[in-house]
Amino acid sequence: MQQALQRDGHEEAPALQDDQTLDICIVGGGLTGLWTALQISGTEPSIRVGVVEADICGAGASGANGGFAMTWWPKFATLKKLMSTDDALRIAAASEEAVVQTGRFCETNGIDADFMPTGWLWTATNSSQMGSWDDTIDTLASAGASPFRVLAKEEVYEISGSERHLGGVFEAGVATVQPAALVRGLRAAALAAGVSIWEKTPMLDYEVTPRGVAVRVPGATIATSQLVLATNAWLARYPEIRRHLLVLGSDVIATASAPEQLASVGWTPGLAISDSRRLVHYYRPTKDGRVVFGKGGGRIGFRDHMNRSTWATALRGPEVIDQFRRTYPKLDGVAITNTWSGAVDYSSDSMPFFGRLAGSPRVHFGVGFSGNGVGPSYIGGKILASLALERDDEWGTSPMIRTPATRLPPEPLRTIGGWVVRTALRSKEAAEDQEKQPSALVRRLTHLDPTSFVG
Repeated sequence: MQQALQRDGHEEAPALQDDQTLDICIVGGGLTGLWTALQISGTEPSIRVGVVEADICGAGASGANGGFAMTWWPKFATLKKLMSTDDALRIAAASEEAVVQTGRFCETNGIDADFMPTGWLWTATNSSQMGSWDDTIDTLASAGASPFRVLAKEEVYEISGSERHLGGVFEAGVATVQPAALVRGLRAAALAAGVSIWEKTPMLDYEVTPRGVAVRVPGATIATSQLVLATNAWLARYPEIRRHLLVLGSDVIATASAPEQLASVGWTPGLAISDSRRLVHYYRPTKDGRVVFGKGGGRIGFRDHMNRSTWATALRGPEVIDQFRRTYPKLDGVAITNTWSGAVDYSSDSMPFFGRLAGSPRVHFGVGFSGNGVGPSYIGGKILASLALERDDEWGTSPMIRTPATRLPPEPLRTIGGWVVRTALRSKEAAEDQEKQPSALVRRLTHLDPTSFVG
């Protein structure tokens, strides 16, 4: 975000001072909220659309993530459980097209988001992870789809530049981006399209009235016909969403720019890489020669306690640095310049869900991107735009408009259970990294985890 703000000059949108009347009010100035605004303004230019953001656009996960614009092909088996095979194929193909459209939008609108459609390597960094992709590939093959190419160990090393990778599969339809630059670019495009944006304007609450929705912010009220809530993990404030949502931290580091050292390693420029553990490691080289390296499954959210400064602080910086050094020992001399964390909205079945809050036909939400929101947020914008516009089209009737079947336990059992499972996962994966067998108890506890990055 620091880099993105330097690029765009950081001209803040003013905070809302006076009462406003809108057709559609969107709460949340991240990728989902801004894509929704752009979809609405692009199809209905006369619609009065406004976005309110508690901080600045992109201050949450949209500006802090690892920059993987992924598809839903790795989640195809899960999609098949949630909908028909034909719908799963259509939705997964749409997620691949969303990555293409993101790049096209950047090019058309002059957004310098370092969009690099180089693909994704799903790999194994110890023997226990080998073949983690087999079930997904078999399920895809049975449906007539083949987005992945299985690589030999030598091919994996050639494109990744690390002998730590023992095998893997490659998906060509994935890109990497500078995520904060992308969201700031969407902000600029939305303003140019006539969307009103008010930063430093948190929504305090809302009330559905017979004539619409009254959205209360500090010192003002917005009267709107439709309300869209796109605040990512902060939607945990609503109990009906929270029962299907687990908020977890993801810790990230970035190195100094070292393009010559990166070139000597042989890592394909822009190639996104993830290993196959549940507390996933994900990493990529940036366009300016840095490495961004992250680890999922960090801080566990309690109820709706979502302090922004707390969630931005990495708990496991040294651990992530150590894993980066082990994966790329040839880059040992490259300095670490930044560490941070972000809140991830993991749904109980690892796929996002959309709907109407409290059954109101005027209040809509989308949440649960589960660590994969950069690309699919484009689809989220289409769904939420159709819901807010009350359209009975492909996206207004999408199978992603749903309530997850799995409910998470109430607090404090959720946090206690999450801590137990995470501790077991750390123990299991530490043993596997040493090519040892975890204990039977540890293995049983890890099976209680409802979330995963892939699979």
